[in-house]
Amino acid sequence: MRNKLTEELAICGFNAAAAVGKLHPETINRLFLRQDRFRFFTTVCKDLAARKRPYKICEDEELERICKSSHHQGVVAMIEQPVVAGLTKGDLEQWVAEGLTGLVLHDVGNDHNLGAIARSAAFFGARFIVISSADEEVQLTTSAYRIAEGGMEHVVVRSVRDTAAFLRDASRTLITIGADPYARWRIRDLDAIVRERRDRLNSRIRFGGRPGFALVIGNEEAGLPDAVKRQCSALVRIPGTGNMESLNAAQAATLFLHAAFEC
Repeated sequence: MRNKLTEELAICGFNAAAAVGKLHPETINRLFLRQDRFRFFTTVCKDLAARKRPYKICEDEELERICKSSHHQGVVAMIEQPVVAGLTKGDLEQWVAEGLTGLVLHDVGNDHNLGAIARSAAFFGARFIVISSADEEVQLTTSAYRIAEGGMEHVVVRSVRDTAAFLRDASRTLITIGADPYARWRIRDLDAIVRERRDRLNSRIRFGGRPGFALVIGNEEAGLPDAVKRQCSALVRIPGTGNMESLNAAQAATLFLHAAFEC
């Protein structure tokens, strides 16, 4: 829930609020919590008091009014409304230099998918998520943070105007793997694909280290558009029975992240 008067976003859910309090306590402007949650947030409350910011012990009804959700789990942290910055050349250069793994999301549909993907990304150590600025449904919302269960604090989210154009540039220095249900390669081939592409990049650019790569996930109904698929280093599919046409975007991302973690 966004407070338009104060330009704040409510972070609710125990794990999401605890992660903000542990990793980025300076972003918390106000804290509302049940008495039974206070012992988990004493350090955060001391920090708020030192910064002359308020915290308040509340009952469930007030917490629900504050975050507009019954899923608060006894705590609501109000942070400044996050703004997704546009991706810069410096961002990409840093990801390449550090050999990071991340995701590129093209029209994945909604903030729930974003939250679930961020949770999986944090679990498997992916460090960045790139979204399309044209995808108005994928935003950093209260629901996205809650579903991420603290995962948002472990990833950098950036936006691009044109996914295909970004991948055209990124594929020169990153291995970009697109999810495509009709691809020749299967997800079990990912390790071999990554090794071959890494050797090719190292011979051409001479990183002296481990090239990073990006997993490109599209809409669960339409998939990736041809213009995006053409800019990927390789296309890979998740084989199934055929009883269902596709997986949810977040489920597919999780399977790809697990496979990437094993590479």
